[in-house]
Amino acid sequence: MHQGSDLYLWTAASASASGLSMAIASPVWGILGDRFGRKPMLMRSMLGGAITVGLIFFAQSPIQLVVLRLLQGATSGTVAAATALVAAETPRSRVGWALGVVNSGVALGSAIGPVVGGLAADFFGLREAFLGGGLLLFASVVPVVLIVRESPLPPRVGPRVSTLATIRQQRGLVRALAVLIGAQGLVSVCNSATQPLVVLRILEMVSSGVSAVTGVAFGLAGLASSIAAVAYARVARRRGYVTTAAVAAALSAVAIGLIGVAPWAAVVVIAVGLNGLFTGVVIPSTASMIGLETPHEAQSTVFGINASSVALGFFIGPLIGGSVAAASGNVTIALLVVAAIGVLLAALVATSAREPAR
Repeated sequence: MHQGSDLYLWTAASASASGLSMAIASPVWGILGDRFGRKPMLMRSMLGGAITVGLIFFAQSPIQLVVLRLLQGATSGTVAAATALVAAETPRSRVGWALGVVNSGVALGSAIGPVVGGLAADFFGLREAFLGGGLLLFASVVPVVLIVRESPLPPRVGPRVSTLATIRQQRGLVRALAVLIGAQGLVSVCNSATQPLVVLRILEMVSSGVSAVTGVAFGLAGLASSIAAVAYARVARRRGYVTTAAVAAALSAVAIGLIGVAPWAAVVVIAVGLNGLFTGVVIPSTASMIGLETPHEAQSTVFGINASSVALGFFIGPLIGGSVAAASGNVTIALLVVAAIGVLLAALVATSAREPAR
């Protein structure tokens, strides 16, 4: 494969492939989770990720890599499976805190993972890093099998009622869930659009050490998001989930705008950290609202649809940010457009979401 346009094309294809296939497959896995159990779906997602990530070690061509990434997206979905299991098994009074812990772990892993992966690739090789990642995923199935417990599914009495019919039985629930799922998708759009633009913004401002500055910025964002995902529950209990999520979304939009207009790289790093802090509130608070709104028997299906929305956001976000930056020739304008999407997110939550019963 030649350097240049071919490399960019295949890199983009491999990056977006898993998001697209996950968006298609997640609702299917969610339906199966409600029928056959959430713990089996969590184990399935971890094994699917372990096998497909490990097989990347053997990929010999860009096409094989893209196919494996497609399979990874279609067979994994660990976060959605874990979220559904936690939401279904946790007492309602503790759902917000429990899902905050889940999202905190995800954020911390997202911050540490690239560092560990980069070091492993330097020491052992890029292929070996994928093989090691697959083995670690496979090993992580063991504590799930031995420790995680799931309540028995209630026996089915009479004809099976579809999940959609179950949701429609409760007044206004379809609209409430649609708003929250859409909000999670918009958060994903903002995050995935902002990340590559941050790199380009730092390139404009720093002549050397770009990787180090970028690593510090994203590491700070991941740490701040991890802390916020746990701490937000206290604020949500006092101020309400809707107010907490809407204010955090608005502040996240301000932080993204600040990245675009910041005069110095240090301000960009601080703004990226603040964005991580505020998205660390928006994501678990809206996820908790979904968990509190959704009937127990529909948790996996709804969180599967939500995972589809999030995956589509990760697929669409970079296209929006990159297209605006390319059309305008200005990274700042692209970041301000993403900030405007963040304002729309805040308005959607503030005006259309409803406070769930706790």
